[in-house]
Amino acid sequence: MAKIIVACGSGVATSQTVASKINKLLSEKKIKSAVEAVDIKSLDKFIKDADVYVSIVRTKKDYHIPVINGIAFLTGMGQDKEFEKLVDAIKKADAHKVR
Repeated sequence: MAKIIVACGSGVATSQTVASKINKLLSEKKIKSAVEAVDIKSLDKFIKDADVYVSIVRTKKDYHIPVINGIAFLTGMGQDKEFEKLVDAIKKADAHKVR
């Protein structure tokens, strides 16, 4: 099961909202994954074993995992495209773990 990290400034409101929306969308597609909302200061700690990072706040670091635009899940603009990227990243991560 892929692990998805959603990070915002405080890890309380925005990232929780996006994580909840992603959970709902994945559930509708019957895709199992673990979605966790964290604050940006804790990102380095939580991203170590993550498969996908959903970014609310831009960071200059390269985490070597797929990065999805989390703003799209807040605004709805471009959400379908970002969700498609997320699903592809989850499938690749799950396929890699099966090997």
